[in-house]
Amino acid sequence: MFEWEANNKLFFIRDVERDCEYHDIEVIQKEAWGFNDLDTVPAATLMASQHAGGIVLGAFDGEVMIGFAYGFPAFENGRASIHSHMLGVKTDYRNCHAGFYLKLAQRERALEKGLDEITWTFDPLQSLNAHLNFTKLGVISNRYIVNFYGEATSSPLHTGFGTDRLWVRWLLQSERVKRRIELVTPRVSTTLELNSVEANALIESALVRSENSRPRLLDFAEVLSGNRSSIEVPNDINNLKARSPELGPAWREATREAFLAALDAGFVVQAFERIDSENGPRWFYSLTRYADLA
Repeated sequence: MFEWEANNKLFFIRDVERDCEYHDIEVIQKEAWGFNDLDTVPAATLMASQHAGGIVLGAFDGEVMIGFAYGFPAFENGRASIHSHMLGVKTDYRNCHAGFYLKLAQRERALEKGLDEITWTFDPLQSLNAHLNFTKLGVISNRYIVNFYGEATSSPLHTGFGTDRLWVRWLLQSERVKRRIELVTPRVSTTLELNSVEANALIESALVRSENSRPRLLDFAEVLSGNRSSIEVPNDINNLKARSPELGPAWREATREAFLAALDAGFVVQAFERIDSENGPRWFYSLTRYADLA
């Protein structure tokens, strides 16, 4: 059992065991993503995956399941791993850091199985997820997939927006990952202040930059001739789409072009950096041609 404390309450994580708990995961999927029945991973699939070596974890507040993580066995490029297909948390519990601790518990389970890598995908325009993945967990990425789940799903999050994803690798035993986890635990705030020189370098190396909330593409050839580049994304793409629906597809197309060009040129996404400005926080993916995997 994996325990943590937040908001003066004790929560715990364990393997899902009872039939009703697998059905609880179905309910959380619908709440978290707004999926219909066809897009919801059914209890029977969760059960079968777990018996076949997958990892199905539940986070609990007493007897109430507040979140889950589901991963199945994978084999890619000659390496056995876990692919973490879903992680969801109930809306009322999204301030208790359940997502972070579910990932730590998932890492623990994978290591017990003799595996040293977990992969998953996420929407690179979702800054909160990017912060969790790169800053707190220490993932890396060199793979961008256009419309991973097709042009749309039943989730309102994907309507008119596509389902582009970054495929990330979590190298569980790397010093990079160990350092990130030690930095975060037990603290949760991990955003490091950039000095003015670092911030300016990040902005100047951008392939995409925000100007009046709109994406502006810069000179790819010039930036990609060096060893470092960056890609800016909105602070809150969901609110931006709600206010100005046309900006969602605009950001998707611009960042898609930038990621594909950079990764094709041999760059690796290694960090997600924050720059504070008078108009609020700005977020940049930091990419380098030489991956620090240690």
